[in-house]
Amino acid sequence: MTPASQPTVLRGRVVTFRGNPFEGNPSDALLVEEDGVVVMENGLITHVGDWTALRASLPDNATIVNYGDALISAGFIDTHVHYPQLPMIASWGAQLLEWLDRYVFPVEATFADPVVAQAVARRFLTELLGSGTTTAAVYCTVHPQSVDAFFAEAERLGARMIAGKVLMDRNAPDTLRDTVRTGYDDSAALIARWHGRDRLLYAVTPRFAITSTPEQLEAAGQLLRDHDGLFMQTHLAENTGEIAEVARLFPNRSSYLDVYDHAGLVGRRSIFGHAIHVGEREFCRCHESDASLAHCPTSNLFLGSGLFRLFDALDARRPVRVGLGTDVGAGTSLSQLRTMGEAYKVAQLTGRSLHPAQALWLATAGAARSLHMEDRIGTIAPGMEADLCVLDPHAFPLLSDRCDRCESIEELLFVLMTLGDNRCILATWVSGRCVAGV
Repeated sequence: MTPASQPTVLRGRVVTFRGNPFEGNPSDALLVEEDGVVVMENGLITHVGDWTALRASLPDNATIVNYGDALISAGFIDTHVHYPQLPMIASWGAQLLEWLDRYVFPVEATFADPVVAQAVARRFLTELLGSGTTTAAVYCTVHPQSVDAFFAEAERLGARMIAGKVLMDRNAPDTLRDTVRTGYDDSAALIARWHGRDRLLYAVTPRFAITSTPEQLEAAGQLLRDHDGLFMQTHLAENTGEIAEVARLFPNRSSYLDVYDHAGLVGRRSIFGHAIHVGEREFCRCHESDASLAHCPTSNLFLGSGLFRLFDALDARRPVRVGLGTDVGAGTSLSQLRTMGEAYKVAQLTGRSLHPAQALWLATAGAARSLHMEDRIGTIAPGMEADLCVLDPHAFPLLSDRCDRCESIEELLFVLMTLGDNRCILATWVSGRCVAGV
């Protein structure tokens, strides 16, 4: 889908960031236009500001969409999610390793059929965009056709997406295993076909250390060295049983992160999901290498994996890049509003209060920074890509009544992330086009 060439003007309460709310007073990082406009043309934002100040200079041929008192935000960014697991979301009664065997692997095996992959990719992206999410780092399955299906649908929609074929050559069903050679060759072919095409980017994707031999992890590192600008995504220290098994499989490595580091997988544009059970040494290494962590609160709670220490990760002495991830299907919703609400609860359980500006930052500007894409997405400013979501504070009666009582933008954001869900997404705009809502 080509970006909209005719100027479009969105009017409403524009909410974005001028700074990092984890540095200083969180409210000072917010940039709010109570009666604001966002002007978009050719897929980019050209102007942002006050309606009264800009209305006389708006293009004569612009389409004006007035959202009233709805909030216009940068589109949400999901830093960790599995599209093939959408069919088995909300599967009962297991922790990580048993849950993979009982639910995930049987569903992922069906993606050998391209028809299944195409249908789920379309349903997933419909749900994702309907949640206000405009960029995501996405795991496919071991099957190359699962990647083709996902990228083809994302390209049709004009969305900026990151994705990759899962690498898995051991400790998985026969139908879901590749080899060191086929994993490398299939990934290289997919990189040639999709990486950098339109708004699509490729991520080398070993599922986790348990399901890849040392040789396959080294081949994944070779892929990163052989191709410029790739991402790398995998799982790290999610579950104590998983950590014990990694230690057994890699007795010569000093830590779970060191397994990946030894293979050349820790660096800029590396995204590690969960990282619940890591220590100061791992945080320091992520900071030093410019790697990122994906905080997945709904999944961590659902599987009983533990509590991510967000404020420890963001310690100003050696801050680590962090973004929010829904991690469907262990995650219980593709909604970043619900994910923000659960992140608040997890922080409370670790003795800290997550400010609503901080939560929104983790789902927008902070997530963009964690993907090293803050120059393109995550904030509303001239020159940024025109990916936006519009939040309706009157989406349902209880929410409307509570929002009417709010006395500040911070309180309004907190109510939205506490009570809100997909009903609050009035519209989602991708490359200056409305792809969900009105």
